[in-house]
Amino acid sequence: MDWGDNIQIITNSELPVCHSGMKWATFPSQKVVYEDSRMISLTAPYISGFLAFREMPFLVDAVHRLQEKEPNLMPQVLLVDGNGVLHHQGFGIACHLGVLTGLPCIGVAKKLLQVEGLENNAAHKEKIQLLHAGGDTFPLMGGSGTVLGMALKSHDHSTKPLYISVGHKISLEAAVRLTHCCCRFRIPEPVRQADIRSREYIRRTLGLSGPPVPGQERNQKGPKSKAHPKGGSAEPAEENRHPEDPSKGPGTDPEAP
Repeated sequence: MDWGDNIQIITNSELPVCHSGMKWATFPSQKVVYEDSRMISLTAPYISGFLAFREMPFLVDAVHRLQEKEPNLMPQVLLVDGNGVLHHQGFGIACHLGVLTGLPCIGVAKKLLQVEGLENNAAHKEKIQLLHAGGDTFPLMGGSGTVLGMALKSHDHSTKPLYISVGHKISLEAAVRLTHCCCRFRIPEPVRQADIRSREYIRRTLGLSGPPVPGQERNQKGPKSKAHPKGGSAEPAEENRHPEDPSKGPGTDPEAP
């Protein structure tokens, strides 16, 4: 059983009110069997590289609620919208969540977090062009010679790779293989469904008739700190999360190939 998470910021204030959504799906059918959605308030500021300290309590609480309500549905692996060891400090949100829950975790990032000499430069883009079919990969090797993750072409028609990294209790090879198996579109289905259903929950809860206003989703981080962890890009990456197309409503693919 796979699990996907999503937290969407829906206001611009100093202490944003957010929606926290978690979806559990069976594998390989990808059928959603459990959903937990609620409004939350973030109290910690966004600082690039320290996303876990802002969002982790809500994600851990969601896992604990599932354990209490439906212990038979506890996931075998968590797919996290963010990074694992591919991180400024080698310990991203997927690592935090895995350690705190004891569950295997995979970091699934939509953009490259530029750490340890990794850059989204011409050489990197050339490697992406060599990914021809869904399942094709190339390693993300840092300046230290350590492989921090893999760039994965998740779908035959996707032009942008996913950046897969180990979070907790899983090998990189297994993380890549499982992520690819979960991809009907570019984004693995548990994470994709969490995004689609959380947007719909926000619309229902707030009585909105259309899709969220552009720029007011989860990735509107609020006031940004100028502090950046050493060795990383100053780009306010998602750690690494960026907004999907907010014009797409429920039932559509927010990250189609």
